Amino acid sequence: MPILVFISLFTLLDFVVLFSIGSQIGLLTTLLLVLGTGFVGLHLIRKEGVSTFARARQRMQAGELPSSELLTGAALIFGGALLMAPGFLSDALGLACLIPSARQLMFKALTWLGLKKVTGQQQDPSASSARPKEHQNSQSSQQDGPIEGDFISRDEPPRRR
Repeated sequence: MPILVFISLFTLLDFVVLFSIGSQIGLLTTLLLVLGTGFVGLHLIRKEGVSTFARARQRMQAGELPSSELLTGAALIFGGALLMAPGFLSDALGLACLIPSARQLMFKALTWLGLKKVTGQQQDPSASSARPKEHQNSQSSQQDGPIEGDFISRDEPPRRR
């Protein structure tokens, strides 16, 4: 729900800024700027999306996790989509998604906000409070190998010893 309120307020503010600047610079100039940034955004989505997907595929073939490529691709596609939206605030945010140093700041902000799963970082498994207490004290080397144990099938009658 808070994200919906944020998106609604951002869109409203974006249109207020668009109409305010549009009344100062004129209708034709405003339309040319909105259409120009829209075409730039569409071009960036097509170009950068394909190249990022190719880099991610190369890393996967090399046996690596392409988390940074996927994040970069998502930021570029999001930035291109914002450039296609009419409005000067969305264009400014879209441009920030295209600048590498601004992207790094956004990734750090996402990490700081606690969205570590998005950046590919994982929590320490022993720090999780959702696990039962008998499993919290177990060594990580025990979890790396196969788990040994017995099972009882409910379909078979019990064995007599």
